[in-house]
Amino acid sequence: MKVGIAGATAYTSLELIKLLLHHPEVEIVYLGTRREGNPPISQIFPSLARQIDQPMAGLEPDDIPKGVKLIFVTLPPTVAMQYVPKYLKAGYRVIDFSADYRIKDADVYEKWYKTPHTDPDGLKRAVYGLPELFRKEIRRTKLVANPGCYPVSVILALAPLLARELIEHRDIIADSKSGVSGRGRDVSEQSMYCERNENVEAYGVGGHRHLPEMEEVLERATGTRTRITFTPHLVPMDRGLLSTTYARLKALNTSEAVTDKLRNFYKDEIFVRVKEPGQPPSTKDVVGTNFCDISAHVVENRVVVISAIDNLLKGASGVAVQNMNVMFGFPERLV
Repeated sequence: MKVGIAGATAYTSLELIKLLLHHPEVEIVYLGTRREGNPPISQIFPSLARQIDQPMAGLEPDDIPKGVKLIFVTLPPTVAMQYVPKYLKAGYRVIDFSADYRIKDADVYEKWYKTPHTDPDGLKRAVYGLPELFRKEIRRTKLVANPGCYPVSVILALAPLLARELIEHRDIIADSKSGVSGRGRDVSEQSMYCERNENVEAYGVGGHRHLPEMEEVLERATGTRTRITFTPHLVPMDRGLLSTTYARLKALNTSEAVTDKLRNFYKDEIFVRVKEPGQPPSTKDVVGTNFCDISAHVVENRVVVISAIDNLLKGASGVAVQNMNVMFGFPERLV
């Protein structure tokens, strides 16, 4: 199957290209960019030399070769929604990496992203791209809203407990730590080596854009309206993300009992690994994979659920390929 990537110069695009080059069912035939001159992709990412030296093209539907079935859109928020409607109208299915289609409520989107949403029809059509929770809808849709990295780790940790009404839904704390690649490739003072090395820093306290995504998707998936206090941190490593969530228990009182509930909820999910109590996950165990590792620990009347993912894979490009596999009927393990 022929596929393309619109916005092919992001960190997530590099990871996506690497995955697709080894996927037995697909061929990359289109790489779109906003850069002038249409350089070969191997000039942007030298690690791709002799693997794919394809020159880049523009972003308009006319720039896309015939026969393409799917476009991965790795453009920034507010930019993606300028192009996604054009691709859908031209007959392509789309997996969008930006936040432009993750939040169903356009007013909430406008509040957090400080711009009007220009594609309300796309918002209605989009399906949130977390197969563990929305697989049936992903199979049928033409537009997948690929999830944010922080939300993947928090949603997968909390969804089973909220769905089973095991925890209080209004007193949840999520403390997350991400590698610097989570900030993307844009050059800024905050991403400079001297700022990030030997430094752990909280940011977006009480106001990070991923918060409404977490709360809305958890309500959609479990039928329970949640309220989360979310604090993200940057830590001095390239990639990897670890979230520690805290919630008050309504039922069950042992780590083993909560672990059994998590394991039963994810028993058929190839990319979620529930660990034994006393074995908290670490980023080193998931970096370079599409796995989410989860463990649960009961401390007095609270449950502490720890989850770890690779922010560029299960938090972005890996789950995108997993979504593609679901959409087109390929084996889901081909990630």
